[in-house]
Amino acid sequence: MSVKGCQTNNGFVQSEDTPELELDPRSSVDNPQHQALSIGGPEEPNLQGVRPYAGMPKEVLFQFSGQARYRVPREILFWLTITTVVLLIGATVAIIAISPKCLDWWQAGPMYQIYPRSFRDSDKDGNGDLKGIQDKLDYITALNIKTIWITSFYKSSLKDFRHGVEDFQEIDPIFGTMEDFENLLAAIHDKGLKLIIDFIPNHTSDKHPWFEMSRTRTGKYSDYYIWRDCAHESGVTIPPNNWLSVYGNSSWHFDDVRKQCYYHQFLKEQPDLNFRNPDVQEEIKEIIQFWLLKGVDGFSFDAVKFLLEAKDLRDEIQVNKSQNPGTVTHYSELYHDFTTTQVGMHDLVRSFRQTMDRYSQEPGRYRFMGTEAYAESIDRTMMYYGLPFIQEADFPFNNYFTTLRSLSGNIVHEIITSWMENVPEGKWPNWMTGGPDSSRLPSRLGNQYVNTMNMLLFTLPGTPITYYGEEIGMQDISATNINESYDTSTLLSKSPMQWDNSSNAGFSEGNHTWLPTNSDYHTVNVDVQKTQPSSALKLYQDLSQLHANELLLNRGWFCLLSNDSHSVVYTRELDGIDRVFLVVLNFGDSTLLNLQEMNLGLPTKLRVRMSTDPASQRSEADTSGVSLEKGEGLILEYNTNNLLHRQTAFRDKCFISNRACYSSAFNILYSVC
Repeated sequence: MSVKGCQTNNGFVQSEDTPELELDPRSSVDNPQHQALSIGGPEEPNLQGVRPYAGMPKEVLFQFSGQARYRVPREILFWLTITTVVLLIGATVAIIAISPKCLDWWQAGPMYQIYPRSFRDSDKDGNGDLKGIQDKLDYITALNIKTIWITSFYKSSLKDFRHGVEDFQEIDPIFGTMEDFENLLAAIHDKGLKLIIDFIPNHTSDKHPWFEMSRTRTGKYSDYYIWRDCAHESGVTIPPNNWLSVYGNSSWHFDDVRKQCYYHQFLKEQPDLNFRNPDVQEEIKEIIQFWLLKGVDGFSFDAVKFLLEAKDLRDEIQVNKSQNPGTVTHYSELYHDFTTTQVGMHDLVRSFRQTMDRYSQEPGRYRFMGTEAYAESIDRTMMYYGLPFIQEADFPFNNYFTTLRSLSGNIVHEIITSWMENVPEGKWPNWMTGGPDSSRLPSRLGNQYVNTMNMLLFTLPGTPITYYGEEIGMQDISATNINESYDTSTLLSKSPMQWDNSSNAGFSEGNHTWLPTNSDYHTVNVDVQKTQPSSALKLYQDLSQLHANELLLNRGWFCLLSNDSHSVVYTRELDGIDRVFLVVLNFGDSTLLNLQEMNLGLPTKLRVRMSTDPASQRSEADTSGVSLEKGEGLILEYNTNNLLHRQTAFRDKCFISNRACYSSAFNILYSVC
């Protein structure tokens, strides 16, 4: 800052190179430099002929900014900015408003159910374990699996390691340690996968600490189980009523310590908990919280229909009323109106859901809840979805295909329509063909249907669920090879996973395995099928990839068009996409199917997108006569804008669980169709 002639410059100069001028009273008032330096006067400066320059004082700047040529562009830019922001906010709100709900992780891809004792043995003791599962995560990822479902691994004395749990918060030593579980869970999450685990709240083992204290009437545990007085003389027990165990004979067992009978829906080593006791309910919720805090992503709740029994212990009604009551010993000989699906049972299941919801608040950490609904009617099964505004299970597991002993187009059609016509609006379906408690599909239905049923699962709407080994077509083992003393009928589908053709099928490097491997493991194993382009494993991977990549399959409409004793025909389509998948599956003998007779407006030739018989190598199918061998399936593709679900004639045959439309212009899904 310089001072000269009693006038302060303050550094406002047009150029550092401009020399300072001596003030001359005779100098013109129009001198621009004089105008620029004389800012201390009370009058407004005259800006005529002066151009804006860097470093103007604010008084001068204000004079310029008020001029129209500067003010108008500034105001235009301001309002353009405001308009743009408003439009962006409006567009964002509109997109959110019209966007369909995104598929959650349990909807986005297949689940893979693992029986841990039979998947992979890492310590050579002949039993599969948690480390063994971790060793095979790359294989599971290669199947495009999204969720791993591990059946019961809790500490248990039962050889089956499924239901008689001694401690719900401990890992059975045969499977490893809690540290092994935590490492497995972390590895699963690192792979971008999710983990759900089994939970059987209905009963415990008779060696559980709760039962030990209950039989001695210790404190609050005295009423943790269902105890009733009963007569017991000379080793003969007269039970309180005629209720039967699922496995037959009375469901009451006399306890020599407490001198009362306790109730067991299953084995006598599996006493039922008393869920009418609030303390028991709180104990179960604490167990749920324990595993959620560990980081598990959800539960499969087993045997929930047995949670409550009638309070008054009324006798159940005989199926054959003329039968001598003393000879009624089989579970199927009674109607179980007082021991299953009692009033209040769904309230308990909803309370489990509410506990899980408290751990579902973080984005991407929704906790899944599935329920077993085995041998329930379709109406009762659908009740597990909950009510319109009261959520229960995300879905009850659909096991209707797991019990089939014969196949036909009509049978498959009936199972599909039964579920799709009854599922509540907006709820998500699921499909499975096997599990630990049912015979494997090839043993029930035949090897020729392995690929066909996998194609069915991946092209139906909803979540496909695969039991380990189904992707390679594993069969049951022979009962004559089993040395276990436990009920052998429950073990046939639990044989060791067949990884390669080495000793023990690559399941274990030990000298023995807890169950024998199937004799066909030399040809039916993962390593062999990896190298075969026409193998069941290769088709499974292709189907899983197609399901993941095609909106038609994971979001589209499902229209069930035709069925007979041989085949089932249905389409998958989506508004906004001019392609349609037409799926043709043959469950009968060789047949020739005329698709033109269905009056779908089909072209004469359809592209073959995928076949269960890659060796056929046909790229097109003639719609006037599609030849199908027994157990063959085709995914055909054609272009059309005349979608079937819009047509009145097919409206009652089309279903969708999560409605969406596709905009090819913006490459987005929207719900206002």
